[in-house]
Amino acid sequence: MVLGIPRKLAFGFLAVALFMTGDGFELTFLSKYLVDLGFSQVDAALVFTVYGFVAAVSAWSSGVVAEMFGARRVMITGGVLWLVLHVVFLVFALGSGSLPLILAVYGARALAYPLFIYAFVVLVAQSVDRARLASAMGWYWAAYSMGIGVLGTYLPSWLIPLVGERATLWLALPWVAAGVLLCVTLVPRHVGATALVETLDRGARLRELARGVTILGENRQILLAAAVRVICNLTLFGFPVIMPLYLSSEDGGGQAWFDVTEWMRIWGVLFAVTLVTNVVWGRVGDRFGWMRQMRWYGCLGCAVTTLAFFYVPQWFGANLPLMMIAAALLGVTVSAFVPMGAIFPALAPEHRGAAISAHNLAAGVSTFLGPAIATALLPAVGPGGVCWAYAGLYVVGAVLTLFIHPPQPGVVERRALAPRVAVTAPGVLAAR
Repeated sequence: MVLGIPRKLAFGFLAVALFMTGDGFELTFLSKYLVDLGFSQVDAALVFTVYGFVAAVSAWSSGVVAEMFGARRVMITGGVLWLVLHVVFLVFALGSGSLPLILAVYGARALAYPLFIYAFVVLVAQSVDRARLASAMGWYWAAYSMGIGVLGTYLPSWLIPLVGERATLWLALPWVAAGVLLCVTLVPRHVGATALVETLDRGARLRELARGVTILGENRQILLAAAVRVICNLTLFGFPVIMPLYLSSEDGGGQAWFDVTEWMRIWGVLFAVTLVTNVVWGRVGDRFGWMRQMRWYGCLGCAVTTLAFFYVPQWFGANLPLMMIAAALLGVTVSAFVPMGAIFPALAPEHRGAAISAHNLAAGVSTFLGPAIATALLPAVGPGGVCWAYAGLYVVGAVLTLFIHPPQPGVVERRALAPRVAVTAPGVLAAR
């Protein structure tokens, strides 16, 4: 273990960064590009909503499937599937003018990325001691942010003025291919665990897969944690749908304060900040408690910074530095949710694969719900109403954290060794 990174998995973190670079190429401009091609804003939001729904289903299955068939095998399968379907999307769907075809192909591609990135989460969970799992997950999310948010945002912002949107989408392919190749050659099959495929028959496999959902009914703590997991990334998947229209178009309820490339660079600042804060929050959470951090800095912090994204241009106009500050603050607060990847297996250690699948299902639902809220509310309340809806849900998430109490190695032991501190300052060292 070096700085919280398992040595044998170091290339896996790099593979995630490369893969998510390509996967993130279209995130900040596809909704506006679809509108420019003649589709409505609701059509564009629907494309992301369908994508998120399919990703939720894929994310749900990925944890158990990775434990049954081997994480690396599942990662490779997801990567190859992404490459094939992205070519189909560009060659046949995007220029067809057919919304159903775009929904079908782009939605099908959503099956691929959860298989790649969440299968790697299984390898991390298998490899790292629970007391340091949040730190390792911090590095995982740093790799994710480097891909989807930094390289995947800034590269297109530079490429679009030079080659246009369509060619930029083609240039996503070599990045994903590089991540898949790295996975094939340098990511180990197993680290500290063996795949369940060797011990489970078909019926047992199906039951274990189904447990990724049924555990939500069996374990109330998992259910509450899943609700918070859904809430925590709403803006990360909702803002790329509404903000290009709001900030860069008068049709989106705004005043075209920034051009598209400026918006992309604003969004890139958010993820650039998380390269540091993901790691910092992982270590802080391991040291002082996961739930408290997520309640105050994650949920309530995101409620405030989400509204800042809407009101800064309303109050200060086309002020690029202030928008970048707002993006940086949202990056600081949203990365406070890093311990989520450690909380689920801690709440159900006897069903680790199912717990991770429940986490991944919630993450996928967030991918779906962020754009879905925008799709439903935009015609009635505009982008401001959507931002207030997100902020209100973050407040709900803060309340839910009061009822989630994961056993946290390290924090619990320190509390037991310092009874006087616990008496004089109740809850200071508690995991919640």
